[in-house]
Amino acid sequence: MKVIPLLFLSSLTLIGLMGCSTSPTGRQQVLLFSGGEMSTLGAQSFEQMKRQEKISQDVKTNQYVQCVAQAITKTLGPQPDFEQWEVVVFDSDQVNAFALPGGKIGVYTGLLKVANNQDQLATVIGHEIIHVTANHSNERLSTSQLTNLGLSITDVVLQGNQYKSIAMAGLGLGAQYGIIMPYGRSQESEADIVGLLLMARAGFDPSESVTLWQNMAKASGEQPPELLSTHPSHATRIDDLNDAILRLPVTNVEAPNCSR
Repeated sequence: MKVIPLLFLSSLTLIGLMGCSTSPTGRQQVLLFSGGEMSTLGAQSFEQMKRQEKISQDVKTNQYVQCVAQAITKTLGPQPDFEQWEVVVFDSDQVNAFALPGGKIGVYTGLLKVANNQDQLATVIGHEIIHVTANHSNERLSTSQLTNLGLSITDVVLQGNQYKSIAMAGLGLGAQYGIIMPYGRSQESEADIVGLLLMARAGFDPSESVTLWQNMAKASGEQPPELLSTHPSHATRIDDLNDAILRLPVTNVEAPNCSR
């Protein structure tokens, strides 16, 4: 049977072409895609979102969000894969924000009901920006590709086995909760801690990050078990942030004045 050797050869070729990198906290990453490829994907996704979702036209809200985002991005300097950061405020009750490769930042107006001041908003934006600068999207997409390849190989190996469907279901669950989701939690925690340093470097108050997540805990109600979530629990997040705040270097940067 020639299919199995061919699949294994393909997997070895893919692994040989991997880009290995190190995250801001020293965690090893596997990156299969170039920065330019990820920027193109991010820009395409962002353009689609701008067509599909309602964009806020409120001048004061836009100025406020732009002020916070620009104060943070200014600390990063030029980026290798895009020229400038683009910030869009979406008019939605979602308590959320995101950043995409290519320097695209989206903030939902619903977040502003929970992030009560510029420092709390800076906590979220700093966190999302780290997802971009630390190549987390590349990492997640690369992990997904490798997981799919592994399951394809196993599917061929199990051809004709009466327990194939049960085995594949178990492997799928194991891949999701054993590889992809823990990776997500690692990335979320990394974005929390490095994002804290980023917002503090811009002059925002890092202690407000704890208040933000206390607000988030009240707003979100019940959460799924931490083991089956891509985000750390609120309690874990708050404990980690409190520890990180104690280790932050002292900065003498004047706090931005972003009024709502």
